[in-house]
Parts: sequence; structure tokens; C-alpha cells
Amino acid sequence: MTLVLRFAAGSHKGLIREGNEDSGYAGPRLLAVADGMGGAAAGEVASSEVLGSIVRLDEDVPGADLLTLLGDAVQGANDRLRQMVEEDPQLEGMGCTLTAMLWTGQRMGLVHVGDSRAYLLRDGALVQITQDHTWVQRLVDEGRITPEEAETHPQRSLLMRALDGRGQVEPDLSIREVRAGDRYLICSDGLSGPVSHQTLQDTLGSYYSPEQTVQELIQLALRGGGPDNITCIVADVLDVGATDTLSGQFNDVPVVVGAVAETPPSSAAADRSIRDTPAGRAAGLGRGPQGAFGPAEGYGHADGQGGFGPAAGYDPGYPEGHGAGEPAVYGTEDYDDEPRPRRKKNRALTFSLVGLVTVGLLGAGGFFGYQWTQSQYYVGAEGDHVAVYQGVNQSLAGVNLSSVHTPYKDIELKYLPQDQRTHVTNTISASSLGDADDKVKKLGEQVAFCKKVDAARNTAANPTTPPATTPAVQPAGGTQATHAGFVTATTVPSPSATGRAPAAGVPTPTPSTGTPGTSAPATAAPSQSAAAPAAPQGDLPGLSDEERQRADSCPKP
Repeated sequence: MTLVLRFAAGSHKGLIREGNEDSGYAGPRLLAVADGMGGAAAGEVASSEVLGSIVRLDEDVPGADLLTLLGDAVQGANDRLRQMVEEDPQLEGMGCTLTAMLWTGQRMGLVHVGDSRAYLLRDGALVQITQDHTWVQRLVDEGRITPEEAETHPQRSLLMRALDGRGQVEPDLSIREVRAGDRYLICSDGLSGPVSHQTLQDTLGSYYSPEQTVQELIQLALRGGGPDNITCIVADVLDVGATDTLSGQFNDVPVVVGAVAETPPSSAAADRSIRDTPAGRAAGLGRGPQGAFGPAEGYGHADGQGGFGPAAGYDPGYPEGHGAGEPAVYGTEDYDDEPRPRRKKNRALTFSLVGLVTVGLLGAGGFFGYQWTQSQYYVGAEGDHVAVYQGVNQSLAGVNLSSVHTPYKDIELKYLPQDQRTHVTNTISASSLGDADDKVKKLGEQVAFCKKVDAARNTAANPTTPPATTPAVQPAGGTQATHAGFVTATTVPSPSATGRAPAAGVPTPTPSTGTPGTSAPATAAPSQSAAAPAAPQGDLPGLSDEERQRADSCPKP
């Protein structure tokens, strides 16, 4: 059995964005989508540079461990972004997501950072095989909101991880076994946002060729409003025989789409790494792919600039058979008929207006997002004691999104059982301020109980030893302490009333029942000693079973 990939890729700027900050690459071994972020801070530069850094992985046969190759390549791409920002501070703030798959012929290595997605269609069922690194996905994972609420949450685009040149990147890495008949989809959120999971599944299962499927997916995103750049790659795993004359065409020609096709990576090193790969030499990345697996017929735009459009016959208003047999570069997507020179004349004004609108939207989104975080509360640790925090236990761009609302310095962590102490340290979520106060109240009751237990243990471990000539002393009521006696002996005065830690209580001695005027014989010493032994640590007589279990969970000195 010989497995090969048949792939197609497409990209469109959408109906709202001025430019395309997405980049996509589909080659015989590597499939990758990067969604740029940063707006004026050059998101298209970030996505183009990241793909330029990792495209060297598109070799004939990967020569090392898949996950090691992917992890090193992603870190190298992140280092490249950091170097670019150091050289040009105006690029500060740029970044991108990355979802990429590396193919060996039998297995797929997957690397993922951000909110672009990878899906697998197998036996008619579509499964998302990546997890979004977003704030709302974390809320879903913690059970705070439902997946349906996440789809319309105002902060659904707030990323928790991305490639931005800052520190060490933490990608998700995994290995997947492949089967003949598998169909993979990698896309930016410009597709997965406006198009539902069910529609993606139906579309991926309805079209035979990857080229037609890509066309239809982008059309669906545009019908859904096209609010963002749209980039997707569809790749089929095919079993071809040695006599199949087309098998050699299935894995030769890469397709480059989006920003990386319009503005190839700027660095000479990245450009050399692209040209030195078999795929790069075959296609000339950023300079137009050639061959059977470029765009399907009809992808070419009427102005000859290689724009993305419907396939021949798909749209009745599209020139029949236009571009048949003439592959074009995806990513220079222009549905309007306005010539490029005219657009360039107005670009400065357009960018200014878009910038003002973008700043306004970001400011409003940030304000309402911050207001929402300040309606959240949780219980956590502040130093050595418990506190209620207002906000969310996260930071954004180095700014903490929470602060101490109410400290409880009398509820010390050292008196909490280990499991409760761990929960507090990891934070305990609360649905409201009242709920947080209720949780703190229960913690306070546990601390008060453990303080009493600690005092009783100290008394039992360090009893007062009477002189040898003093008659034996026993607690009132017999040789066994009562539950009421334990509570009395371990009552702790309020620190606010005394200003210092209370002393442990000592049982009140009662006279011996022996005959007055006679001394206890020497042989009675052992029995006297046995009547009031030094109790071992943790021996707390007179407690109910439930209280004894609670006492056993209290920290021991």
C-alpha cells in the first residue's frame, strides 16, 4: 500500500478586512495555516515569516523525530519574529497563530498554537483535532460557559497563546496515524467562525476533489458575512498503486496562498531555506505554483491577477470556462473589478479610516471585556492566608486581571488540610461575591477546628507532671475525657480580644479519693502513672467519629 496526499488550498481576505493577514502552504509533506494578528503592527508579515521559517520541513522524507522537528521549527520561527522586532520596533505587537501537519507517508505530526483549527473527516464523521488556545475555550473547559455561549462570547477572539517573538512558545504537539480515505481540513477562524461544524462536515463529505471543496468552503464563509480573512487547506489520503500514472502528480507541486504569496518572507535566509526544498524548487514559493494541484479551473480572476473566485460553472454570472487549465496563485483575492492602481491611490486614506475604526472597536472591546472580568470572583491564597479576589486569574500583556478584594488574615493556610490548601493555592472559582464569601466561611470553620485540634495535641504531648508526693489527679467524671471537656480544653480566645495566641487549657484536678492523712504507698506509683499517661500526639479522646476524621485531616506539627 502506497499512501499519498492530494491537496488544495485557498485564501480570501473576506468582505470586511482591507488586506489579508492569513498565510497558507500546502506541499507534499507539509500543510500549514498561519493567521496573522496585529493589524497595523504587520500581522501579514508575521504569518509570512513564520511559514517561511517552517517550510524547510517540506522535504522528501523527514529525517528525524516528527515532534522534535516541529517543535524546533516553531521555536525557530518565534525567534525570527523576536529578531525582526528588535531590528524594527514598529513591528512590536505583531504575531500569528500556526496549525501545521507534517506527513511521513504513514503518520501525521501535528503542531498547533492559537485558534486556527485542524479537522479530520473519517467514515463520514468530522472531528476537531486541535483545541483553541483562547480565553473562551478555557471558560468552556472550566465549565463556566457552554460551547454554544462561547460561539457568541464578546471575547471569543482573545488568544492565550500565539507566536509573537516573546519568550518560549508552548505548542500542542501530537502524532496521528492515518488511513486511506481520511480527509484533513486546516483553516483559520475566518472559516470556522461563520460556518458551523455540521455544515463543514456536510461540505467536506459532499465534494470529491479538494479543489472543489476549498472553493465551496470559502463561498460558505463569504455567505456567512466574511467577517475575517478566510484560509483553508483540504488534503486527502489516497492509496495509489505502483502502476498509477497519476500518483507522481499527487505529491510534487506545493500551493502557496494568502499573505505569503503576495509578500514572500523578507529574510534572505528564509528565502534560501524555501528555495532549497524540493517543493520550493518545484514551485518557487511566492512566485506562483504550477501543476495539477494548483487552483481548479475558474479560480483565475478576470483581471488576470490570479484572484480567488468560483469554479467554472459554479456562479452563473462568472465567465464560462474562464481560466480553464491556467493555474493561478491563490491569495491575491479581489472580487471587485476595481483596478489595482486606483486602489493604491486611496490606500493611505483607507488605512487611516480603517485604523480609526479598528482602534475604536478594540478600545470598546477591551473596555467591556475588562468590565466583565471585574464581575468575576474567586478564592485564592495571598501569602500565608486566604483571600477573595476580584477579576480572573489571568494576565494579559503582562497586566494582571485580578486583585485582592477581601483578605482573611485569620484564616491561615497552615491550618488547612493538605487537599483544601492545594485547592486554595490553585484558586477556587465562585459564581458571585456571595458565593466566594460562603466558601471562605467554610474554610474559616475548618481552620478554627484545626486550631483547636492543634491545641489539644500540644496539651496531650506535653502534660504537666505532678510532684512525686502529690496524689494522683484525674479529670472530673472518671478516667476518660468527655467531648465537652475536649471543647472546653481547646477553646481559643479571639485574637482581637487578647492580642496574642491563647494558652492551651489544663484540666482542673480533683482530690484523690484515698484516706485522708495517709500517704500513697510506693507501690502505687505505677498505677498513678497509668491513670494519667502522656498521650501520644494525635490521641484525642472523647470526639465523635466524624470529628475524629476531621481531626485526622488537620495538619500535624
